[in-house]
Amino acid sequence: MNMVVIRGGGDLASGIAHRLFMAGFKVVILEIEKPLAIRRTVSFSHAVYNEEITIEGVKGILAKDLQDIRKILKEGHIPVYLDGMGQIIKELKPLVVVDAILAKSNLGTTIELAPITIGVGPGFEAGVDVDLVVETKRGHYLGQVLYEGKPAPNSGIPGEVMGYREERVLRAPCDGVVKAFYNIGDKVEAGDIICQVGEKNVVAQISGVLRGIIKEGLFVNKGLKIGDIDPRNVIDHAFTISDKARAIGGGVLEGILHLMK
Repeated sequence: MNMVVIRGGGDLASGIAHRLFMAGFKVVILEIEKPLAIRRTVSFSHAVYNEEITIEGVKGILAKDLQDIRKILKEGHIPVYLDGMGQIIKELKPLVVVDAILAKSNLGTTIELAPITIGVGPGFEAGVDVDLVVETKRGHYLGQVLYEGKPAPNSGIPGEVMGYREERVLRAPCDGVVKAFYNIGDKVEAGDIICQVGEKNVVAQISGVLRGIIKEGLFVNKGLKIGDIDPRNVIDHAFTISDKARAIGGGVLEGILHLMK
């Protein structure tokens, strides 16, 4: 079976999963108990909270155990399984393991995990930690497949959208529980109070569409990215896979097909 296990179920990981699924691969996503995805409408990780989620026609379903994973695969969907450590990988025996946790460091993926191993973004060295790495930094090399060496280091600077970088990102002003006042897809104005963390307000710095916001009720730490405002003001962008995720997904697909030869 051409099975791919993807560690992580956020929006970029989900873009990879969607592209591989549409190309004919069986895809399994491994997640943690409390995912912190921002773009929840296009993250298969949201199945952890809602039991299932459909992204551009592809359904992800929360799986209870190995038998359930196999059942969901047979039904033609993507199982989402709680296994942050990746312990079930040995039982699944996939052709490919993709680490798309995007932790900026390697959280335990090794080149021996599967016949083909892929790291997404900083934290991996092709030919050492994994077979290949896919570039995640926006710009000329986005989606490039590296068969040796490392991708660009994490700059800590958000990608530019219509001239805005850090201004479009919402961050937790303190440690605390999130209380949201807007939903993903809502249009917001600069100065609006988008949510609260603990007793502190999180205020929009720019106007646009709320493209993502972390799940209400989660405890977050100060400085964590908890939301994203898109100044392009296109509501559909909040509910569809991003250009960046599609590019990275294309790089992963290219790498798999190249090594399968």
